[in-house]
Amino acid sequence: MKSSQSIRKSQRPSIVRFDDTVRESIEQQVLRITRSEELVKLRALAKLCGRDFFDDPSLRAVAWRRILEVLELAMPEEKKFRGKKKQKKKKNDLRKLEILDTCFALGVACNLVGDLDDAKRYQERAKEGYEEQLGRENEKALEATYSLTMLTCKSEEELIEKLRDLAKRMERALGEENVVTLKTLNTLGNMLKNNGQYEEAIKVWERCLAGQMKVLGEDHMETSMTLGNLGNVYNKLRNYEKALEYYERALKGNEKLLGKNHPSTLMTVERSAILYKKTEDYGKTEELYQRALEGYEAQLGKDHKDTKRCTKNFKICLEMSGNSARLAELIMSYPWLNSKK
Repeated sequence: MKSSQSIRKSQRPSIVRFDDTVRESIEQQVLRITRSEELVKLRALAKLCGRDFFDDPSLRAVAWRRILEVLELAMPEEKKFRGKKKQKKKKNDLRKLEILDTCFALGVACNLVGDLDDAKRYQERAKEGYEEQLGRENEKALEATYSLTMLTCKSEEELIEKLRDLAKRMERALGEENVVTLKTLNTLGNMLKNNGQYEEAIKVWERCLAGQMKVLGEDHMETSMTLGNLGNVYNKLRNYEKALEYYERALKGNEKLLGKNHPSTLMTVERSAILYKKTEDYGKTEELYQRALEGYEAQLGKDHKDTKRCTKNFKICLEMSGNSARLAELIMSYPWLNSKK
């Protein structure tokens, strides 16, 4: 198997949020930076506008457009390079790859802001350039192929078929533990599940999970998400025992990574409660609903939609189990449950 790039093990920091005044000031600073030709500052700006920090795809697109302009303006200067021919070609190729990397990043940013025509144009340019410079089975070429596939397919059926073929290509060329391979498998699993092809979705997500377990281990967000996805599919197939097995594994990971009262953790707790209710294990169901409700109320407040949804489900559970004493306590704490609305 060829050496593969592993998924980054560190978790993303919290996204920074600003009020309108601060945001306007930041945008003015951004515009000043984008007028410069300093690639170091422009790349730093693009990174700051990424998902790990300001999470602003519009500003990120502006930054990457300017980086591309500066790089393309500098290309003719390479003709002045006076080294040996091989050195000149190598230097030109490095600059071309830098431009291709920028086209790929710009295509991603354009897609996020809904500029699909430019997204397709830049991803196609990146794909063709990578294939010419690095070969069709190179990781960058395959990742650009994935991005372009997501943008250009006209139907779910066409997308699923192309993702199937692409995932096989990636597994052969990059290995089963490569970050791009795993991303493609995860997307394919989601598309299959959404299309009602549950059995195949399970097989795809099992392949994805196997790679994640080797590279990341069980206590990683990507792994926890795949475990949750598998639980959801088994739930659809009414295999509640298997679904609970995956939910419990996902829950352990979420508790370690996010904390016991994080909304994502509580959602997994609530999903487990729903399954236990289907198996008529009302004791376990009540225990999990109680835990989820306390967590939602502490984190989100009594009036949040997630808290209200959990409260309603808990009420239904108590009615089914015949626990009238606990039901009366719940209604006393949440009087709106008696409302007919």
